[in-house]
Amino acid sequence: MSSDTAMLRAALQAVAPGTALREGLERIQRSHTGALIVLGYGPEVEAVCSGGFDLDVEFTASRLRELCKMDGAVVLDIENWRIRKANVQLLPDPDIPTDESGMRHRTAQRTARQLRVPVLSLSASMRMISIYAGTHHHLVEEPEALLSRANLAVDTLDRYCQRLDEVLQTLTVLEMRDAATVRDVATVMQRMEMIRRINTEINGYLEELGSGGRLLALQVDDLVRGSASERALVLRDYVREPAGLASVEAQLSEMAAEKIVDLSAIANVLGLGVFDVADLDRTILPRGVRALSLVPRLPWSVIKEISEHWTTLAELRDASPEDLQAIEGIGPYRAKLIQESLEHQYAMASSGIVGW
Repeated sequence: MSSDTAMLRAALQAVAPGTALREGLERIQRSHTGALIVLGYGPEVEAVCSGGFDLDVEFTASRLRELCKMDGAVVLDIENWRIRKANVQLLPDPDIPTDESGMRHRTAQRTARQLRVPVLSLSASMRMISIYAGTHHHLVEEPEALLSRANLAVDTLDRYCQRLDEVLQTLTVLEMRDAATVRDVATVMQRMEMIRRINTEINGYLEELGSGGRLLALQVDDLVRGSASERALVLRDYVREPAGLASVEAQLSEMAAEKIVDLSAIANVLGLGVFDVADLDRTILPRGVRALSLVPRLPWSVIKEISEHWTTLAELRDASPEDLQAIEGIGPYRAKLIQESLEHQYAMASSGIVGW
């Protein structure tokens, strides 16, 4: 995440509904006055301020509203939530490019770009709150509109999670039958990446909604709980070089939206070598990491040792308890537990049932 993006997210959280700053902004909007507010304080900010008067008082919504009745800008120290300056004229570098037309917005954009601090500009006529953070410009939406969009996104997430459960169960059954194909793996990763992107979008809405998004946050958490660990396990099963996992994750995250629907592109990111559509139907064997994760009380260090010793799930199922005991950390009890768990998973998959 870039520094400007992180700055914008911090500013969105600061102005979220339910916060003291948002209450102050809403009071300003109700009074039909504009405002220019700098969310940061330091020598760099002091250098672009002219006139006005110095303050060092605790921030409150009512004080902000009263101070914004004047034409000048208000400077807030948001680390300590103190009002530092009021009615100041901001004098950023006039050579900094801006695509705004209004004087208040032009000043806000130039100040944000020069100082790398968030600057709020409230339009008196349009009752809109603009956040300038570095090169970013974001219009703060009304909570009702945000909540409507967030609810639609959660409904979409719910449908995708249901579909993921279906394709993941299918992959599990096929893995136990040694019949999983590149297409099956790519389909699962496609759904997982779509869910990750929808979840990222919803988190953006929740940050803006603040306390108004608590119930939605609980719903989203329930839908995606465990999805990140499940994604990591599937990747470890099919990315042959564990050192390349971070690179694969980054490439999946950076794939263009139109590429996500291309199973061949996803398979190639995983390193599965798809050069023709027919390659998607090639059988592929998992390493067995996901199957081992279902063994009760089996430490991750032991799972890594086993998966490095036996490179496929088929080989692992054929291993005897004596073979398993050759791995450090596995005694007779744990070896028997691993074998019984794998046999149970195989029996359930053979009958077409998963969910052990």
